[in-house]
Amino acid sequence: MNLHDDIIPDDLDERIESRMDKKLARKKKLDDGFKGNKVVNEVLDKSTVMTLYKMIRNHVISYVNGPISAGKESVVFWGVADDADVALKIYLVSTSNFKKREAYITGDPRFSRIKKGTRNLVYLWASKEFRNLSLCHNAGLPVPKPIHLSKNVLAMEFVGEGGAPCKTLLNSKVDSGDYTEAILILEQMYGAGLVHGDYSEYNIFKTGTGLMVFDLGSAVDIRHPNSAEFLKRDINNITRFFHKRGVQVEEADDVFGRILR
Repeated sequence: MNLHDDIIPDDLDERIESRMDKKLARKKKLDDGFKGNKVVNEVLDKSTVMTLYKMIRNHVISYVNGPISAGKESVVFWGVADDADVALKIYLVSTSNFKKREAYITGDPRFSRIKKGTRNLVYLWASKEFRNLSLCHNAGLPVPKPIHLSKNVLAMEFVGEGGAPCKTLLNSKVDSGDYTEAILILEQMYGAGLVHGDYSEYNIFKTGTGLMVFDLGSAVDIRHPNSAEFLKRDINNITRFFHKRGVQVEEADDVFGRILR
């Protein structure tokens, strides 16, 4: 899943990784930090480091700067591709939180086969977010442009400047125009066949040109058996936020009925 065509053969990377393994095996001291699938700072296990290495070799990115945000399931790094900033979302392979996310996968007709194991679930979740971002971006919705996916690393458009992401709604002044736009995005997303599933002031940037939605890993196909329940919760969450900020809002049930019609 890549917008670049100049891919270096996988066997070259496999040979390099094999050499790394042999060198590490000869060392008595574990100064590499990867023995026994050890994870550095809960993010950089050996597999993830190799994935980033391959992305650099394949010219997806040029280099990686430090982390810019962290959550229970992922850490976002500031990367650079040529002269453009890139957001690198690295899903944590050491966390058990993804097991709690199966409700957002099971029942989604796009993902009928789920392999067992935390790492497989993490890879599937990353693939799910890449697919959701692609669908929304192609439909003209305001989401970060997806660039590349490899295992548990998702590269996408960086929303911000100089390594600093834009402020979210939570940390911004808001008005009735923002509320109207937030509801419109929900409507348009449903029209594109998705329900966000985690829509709130934490997952919406307020940019100079309008709102932009991110964290689409939880988004489900509207054919998901719980899509209506997730939609109602999304509407309630965003309505509650704007109401607390003193913005006049519609009744959540009225918005819900209008979107479903």
